[in-house]
Amino acid sequence: MARRYDPDRRQRIIDAAIAVVGERGIAGLSHRSVAAAADVPLGSTTYHFSTLDELLVAALRQVNGECLADFARWVDGLDPAVPLTDEVARFVEEALTGDRSRMQLEYELYLAALRREAVRPIAAECLDEMVRLLGQRIGDVPTARAVVALTDGLLLQHLLTGQPFDPASVRAGLAGVLG
Repeated sequence: MARRYDPDRRQRIIDAAIAVVGERGIAGLSHRSVAAAADVPLGSTTYHFSTLDELLVAALRQVNGECLADFARWVDGLDPAVPLTDEVARFVEEALTGDRSRMQLEYELYLAALRREAVRPIAAECLDEMVRLLGQRIGDVPTARAVVALTDGLLLQHLLTGQPFDPASVRAGLAGVLG
């Protein structure tokens, strides 16, 4: 039997892995579940990604790329005449009023790095790039690192608790951290 030419198969497998994690969480990720979602033979997933960690790395790289593109757009749009606390509060509010399932997926993949050593450097690269982008724009890397960490914490807490967004408390918290 001739092998079917399918140049997009690897990308379909990555997209399927992202979809599986979005629907079922990391616990639902398996070569079998991804093969079914991508409509490819099981052997294709293991051919392109011999381990689930390799597949998670590819999925996280793709999701991080999208996340970083959004973050870079926000950083590029920062108005130097507006206090950073207001700009960050706007960013958090836009993230929380956006696609909640996408944000849950981003954190699901990001937090997989806690237990999967192979995924950890990919999560760290994303954080470092966010700090770099913001640090270049505001001229202060330690402040950028604090803003990224605080923003991450705020978003995660809101996802976990479902608390309504309160821009005033975000601004106050940021003002306390940023001085």
